[in-house]
Amino acid sequence: MKLTGLGELELRIMQAFWELGRGSVREIQETFPEAERPAYTTVQTVITRLEAKGALRRVRKISNAHIFEAAVSREVTQRRVLDELLGFFGGRSQPVMAHLIESGKLTLQDLRDAEKILKSGAPRGKNK
Repeated sequence: MKLTGLGELELRIMQAFWELGRGSVREIQETFPEAERPAYTTVQTVITRLEAKGALRRVRKISNAHIFEAAVSREVTQRRVLDELLGFFGGRSQPVMAHLIESGKLTLQDLRDAEKILKSGAPRGKNK
């Protein structure tokens, strides 16, 4: 199952752009640990695909190097991933919440924060 239509390497490259802001293919490639670093041409191909998908945009050219930046925010992508994940569970959040609790990834403070959001009357079921 591919969430947001982006593969694992595509999401890792987007992470690098969200952290750096802007960068060239070489700069993005160098954000990977040396032991896991994909080839320059692999990163270049993935960046080209992300640009075609509208996730990245070319902002300038320095000599032969193109500089790119994220065209979609991390928050928008996170919301899409969560919406798709909930869709996989028929729109029900309970199985996801149960897993987070059982795995220890959801803390009591997380629940308190969620309760505050619910009590504040934040819109439900609407994308921001």
